[in-house]
This record gives sequence, C-alpha cells and structure tokens, in this order.
Amino acid sequence: MLNLLNTQITGQNVAKPTLALAPMAGITDRVYRQICRELGADYAVAEMVASQKQLRHSRKSATRQAERTETAPRIVQLLGTDPIELAEAAQWQAEQGADIIDFNMGCPAKKVCDVAAGSALMADPDKAARLLEALVKAVELPITLKMRTGIDPEHRNAIELAVMAETIGIQAITLHGRTRADKFNGQAEYDTIKAVKQAIQIPVIANGDICHPNQADFVLKYTFSDGIMIGRAAQGYPWVFREIRHFLTTGDFLEKPRLSEFHQVMLRHFTELETLYGSQLGFKLARKHCGWYSQYLPNGCQLRKQFNQLEDTQAQLKLIDQYFEAHTHYDH
Repeated sequence: MLNLLNTQITGQNVAKPTLALAPMAGITDRVYRQICRELGADYAVAEMVASQKQLRHSRKSATRQAERTETAPRIVQLLGTDPIELAEAAQWQAEQGADIIDFNMGCPAKKVCDVAAGSALMADPDKAARLLEALVKAVELPITLKMRTGIDPEHRNAIELAVMAETIGIQAITLHGRTRADKFNGQAEYDTIKAVKQAIQIPVIANGDICHPNQADFVLKYTFSDGIMIGRAAQGYPWVFREIRHFLTTGDFLEKPRLSEFHQVMLRHFTELETLYGSQLGFKLARKHCGWYSQYLPNGCQLRKQFNQLEDTQAQLKLIDQYFEAHTHYDH
C-alpha cells in the first residue's frame, strides 16, 4: 500500500510531479473523477463524506463511497470530530474498497466550521491530533491530510500541525495556500507551503489558484512540493491536467481542445450523471456543469440559458448535439 501511495499520489519513485483533482462537494463525483483521470489527472479524491454512521446510506452519501469498480487509487475523504466515529467510518470505507483515507481539515464552509469540523480543527491541535491518531490506528490503509495554512493570516500554524501529523503517522499532506478566514477570497500564498515542505519528510501537495500550466510550473519550483492539486480550474475544463502535464514535460503550451472534444465529453458527462443519480436529479446537476463548460464555448451564454430551461437529460443531450452541429465551423 505504501508503494501505491508513493507512486500514484506523492510522486515518489516516479520522475514526474503528481497532478490531482481536488475533492469538491457536489462536483467531483465518480463520473467527473474518471473523466479527469482520462484527461491527465494522476488521482482524484472523492467528495468529502461525513463520518456519522447514520448518514452512510443517505442519498447524498451513497454516491460518495468507495466502489471497487472505480479506478485506483480510490481515495475517500472523511469529515468528522469524533475519534470513534471516524475510526469506524474509515474501517467501513476500507471494507467498501477504499485504498486511502484522506482527512478533511481544510473545508472553510460555515456549516462545517460551526460544528468544529474541517478547517475549524486547526484551532484545536490537541483535538486534531486525537482524530488523526484514531484514523491511523483504525486501518492499515495510508491516511493523508488536507488542510489550510491556519485559522487566519495572523495565526498560521500549518507548520506545527504538519510536523505533528507526520509524527502521528500521516503519510502525505495537501496544503491549500489560504487560511480558514480567507475562504476562497484573495490570492493563495505559497510561502507557507514551501515552509511546510522544508519542515517535514512526507510528501506535500500544493493547492490553491493553480489554473494554468505556467502557474503550476511556478508553484512546483517555488515550493518544492511533490505535486499539485487542482480544484476550481478543472470545473468545466478537465483538459487542464493534460495541458499542465504537457507543459511540465516539454515547456510548450498544448493546443486547446477542439469543439468536437467538448461535444464528446459533455455528452458522456451528462449521460453518466443520469445513470448515477437517476432521471429526477441527473439533469439538475448537469446544469451547473454545462454552465462551467459553456464559459469556454462560443456563444456559451446562450447555450447555458437554453440548457437550464430543459427538464430532462434526453432534451439536454439533444440541445448539446444541435449546438455543436451549428458550431462545427469553429473547428476548421
């Protein structure tokens, strides 16, 4: 299992830094994770799932569990504040097929922090330590950690927490270059990520505002991190992974995807959303994804408006076909 962690997640034992898709609730389900893998992501972390046993079989949680049919490594991100619940959740996820358990100490959402979970745990290192220890002892799988630089710009404690996590047995850390108070405002900073990388021996994955190949190259060289994790830049644009990989390998920018590629990926994405979530929910979730894709398409605003008025997947797929048929000249 350590070899799986080293080669497919941390970049050790391979010549290239790893490129990862960040867990984003309601976005990076198993459908989109697989699309991103096929377009260059080395691994993808599943959406965060609460550790409470009573929520495991809820409609929302049911689509966020590990499945043995999914491409390895299957990484489940747990959210919680109770050591026993977390330990039991990790054991259950391992039984379902998880290869790696990631612990969420980075989510800045109010509803998460209000229950002292996510990035709120950074304010209580002793409690964070107890939770991490419970996870490490609960399963033989690698336990990784995702966190932020601190509670606010005046209280950045990522270095201390990273050293503590390494001592406990955490095997990799993904660090978002913002504090809890920052949420997603302002610019990510990479000095703390660089300092954390210098302070510990386990792999460090950099996260935050990595949107373009040249930015990825800068962050990797500046922080000396073992890889990068991409979130919002992948929304509606899974090709970002292959473009970054190409730039890191060759120093050149890869040609942008043709409209025919958008057509193929969007049809697949929306079809598989209906398969995963059912006919009553799939078309609703497809709307936000179409909104993101349309940002990169000619006359995308009009497509988005028409798409959002449709009430079933088949009508949406028909509109997508009509749109791309009307815009074939853009590929010539």
